[in-house]
Amino acid sequence: MPDRLNKDEQLIGLAHLMRMATSGEDLGPLGTALIARAGVDPRTANAYALMDLSTVLQLRGNRELALEMQFQAVLQQQVYSVSSRDTRPACIRLLAVMGLGDLMANSPLELLLEELDVELNLVYVTPELDFPAVLPPHDVLFIAIAESRQNLILLEKIRRAVEHWPCPVLNRPERIARLSRDQNSALLSGISGVEMPATLILSRDVLQRISCGELMMPGVLGDGDFPVIVRPVDSHAGKGLEKLDDAAALGGYLAQMAQDEFYVSRFVDYRSIDGQYRKYRIVLIEGAPYVCHMGISDHWMIHYLNAGMAESAEKRAEEARFMAQFDDEFALRHAGAFGAINERAGLDYLGVDCAETADGRLLIFEIDSCMIVHAIDPVDTFPYKQPQMHKVFAAFRQMLLHAAGKH
Repeated sequence: MPDRLNKDEQLIGLAHLMRMATSGEDLGPLGTALIARAGVDPRTANAYALMDLSTVLQLRGNRELALEMQFQAVLQQQVYSVSSRDTRPACIRLLAVMGLGDLMANSPLELLLEELDVELNLVYVTPELDFPAVLPPHDVLFIAIAESRQNLILLEKIRRAVEHWPCPVLNRPERIARLSRDQNSALLSGISGVEMPATLILSRDVLQRISCGELMMPGVLGDGDFPVIVRPVDSHAGKGLEKLDDAAALGGYLAQMAQDEFYVSRFVDYRSIDGQYRKYRIVLIEGAPYVCHMGISDHWMIHYLNAGMAESAEKRAEEARFMAQFDDEFALRHAGAFGAINERAGLDYLGVDCAETADGRLLIFEIDSCMIVHAIDPVDTFPYKQPQMHKVFAAFRQMLLHAAGKH
């Protein structure tokens, strides 16, 4: 079916829908309205309604149906215009290349751009669907597709397609393809002041043999012994992630998991002197580091939403101080490390989840181009976040202007 560019429609979009969900608003009535708007015949369905419905379903936890709605939408139409809260004329036109998948499958650019004078259009490409013949005018092309095993073929296809693109291309696909967890550790190996344990992909069979004592973990892992961190390949957001202290725990873990391959790395105890763990999300924009959040927890596996930040004024006060002092303290202390990470990754925009070890090194958990960065937290609870996130968004806007030669 030929692609169509319908400028009379715009997506409600991820940013607006996430704000609704975060504020506790029931998305059910909107989902019902989108179903009615989409129509009953998938061959003539309203693609914008289907795409927004897909996002609503994902936010409500119905992933399988959400991905089906997304697939049907892209069959109808590959290009989508995204609404903005900014009413100024656009200073720049951005086209983002997207792949099919859930909310972790692409860089969530809408969350970065929702209050900026940037015209954002999305084009969906798949291994079977090429770029459409008609694309909206754009000053910069941004590759938003995440690294994953299933996306490697797509990233290579896009690499060939954008090799001689008529405008600047940000986040080159061949560099995104190097961001798997096992390649991360190899890519960053040997950087002064950086700690990132080697991460290996191990089969279920090898891990079973370790759990039975036929193999020893140090002989397989190479740079350490138990405790280890284990997670299924291509898992995200802590799904299936466990710290295992010995071979018996490994056996129990495997009994609960259906996957055949796992990432394994040694565990680094990064507790601070007060016994709390602190995890930071940093983005590198044109090489410069910007803090996006700081999670504090008494558990080693920190996700911002489960760290109790909203419930603890003391934690929020520390995060506010960290953000205020970041440029002069943390960023300065680790300037050499961030510079080397930026050089080796070679991406215009990169997320870094990290901590500090007891001896002051930068402990890297992951580098990725698709980390969620937003300003959706309630302003009355997190008033200090708005100025910091506006710095991040302004730097992203400046990056686009630099790329397009509009200084």
